[in-house]
Amino acid sequence: MRLLITGGAGFIGSAVIRHVIATTDWTVANVDKLTYAGNLESLGPALASNRHRHYPVDICDRPALQAIFREQRPDAVLHLAAESHVDRSIDGAAPFIQTNIVGTWTLLEVALAHWRGLPADERSRFRFQHISTDEVFGSLGPTGLFTETTPYQPNSPYSASKAASDHLVRAWGHTHGLPVLATNCSNNYGPYHFPEKLIPLCIIRALRGQRLPVYGRGENVRDWLHVEDHARALIDVLQRGQPGETYNVGGGNERTNIAVVRAICAALDRLAPETGHRPHDRLIEFVTDRPGHDARYAIDSGKIRREIGWEPRWTFEAGLEATVRWYLDNRDWWERVMSGAYRGERLGLTT
Repeated sequence: MRLLITGGAGFIGSAVIRHVIATTDWTVANVDKLTYAGNLESLGPALASNRHRHYPVDICDRPALQAIFREQRPDAVLHLAAESHVDRSIDGAAPFIQTNIVGTWTLLEVALAHWRGLPADERSRFRFQHISTDEVFGSLGPTGLFTETTPYQPNSPYSASKAASDHLVRAWGHTHGLPVLATNCSNNYGPYHFPEKLIPLCIIRALRGQRLPVYGRGENVRDWLHVEDHARALIDVLQRGQPGETYNVGGGNERTNIAVVRAICAALDRLAPETGHRPHDRLIEFVTDRPGHDARYAIDSGKIRREIGWEPRWTFEAGLEATVRWYLDNRDWWERVMSGAYRGERLGLTT
């Protein structure tokens, strides 16, 4: 199979490429313009594979995309390229509108023309798979789960832009017959995670003895999914999913933010006592909550388990410990990342 993966140098996209190169004989065209959160080092050993090729192209650049499609003739597109940080979308929504909405539309147009020009047997096998988030559903109360039929109610500029992209993909499938698949996932964590997100940011700041900012009282709940489990799910859906269908992917690991931060601190107490900051939870500092902060996300993964046969392999406890160990063992990676434009400062303060 010839895959075209957008955003393949990002956190989830790089995990998918690592999984594909390690477990299949497929080739990958990696379309990633390398924004601040894109890093080819995140591909690990896959970067050196002769079955991977990187194209430093913006998904809004239609002529460049058309040239890649003509050259690679992909059997499937996995669309992961997106601006993805809620706090950044609060500070400035323009990149989210451009990449997540205009970029998705551009990619759909190019993929549709490519699909229409394929021979009948290749056209029947082609898939356009869109990777989205549970944040499009809005905020849950203390009970209940997001399902594939939950109405959309995005509450941040980021989630609104992803909701728009989801609707575009569905419309291109319904109107034009493009064989589309979609997934909505819960919060990911694991190795190679850009350190603006909660888990890597807290690990790195704790190792440096810096304060660990927690929004409000830390009572917001998220369902945590290890990125390697997510990568497997995406390939399973690509191979066994029904065109036109959406599949929710969750880890079944609901935790409050403060519980996650305290678990990180406890892991560092055990694994990195030499930092001199034990107990690390004394670094926790409650700060003014994020504007419009959703209270709770939780995914019902029953459909993907029943119809696709996917199951998460990582428990949150084992996955978090492995993630902390990875950041301890890969200081060179995150120090190079932190030496760039992002320094660990708080974002999303504007209202």
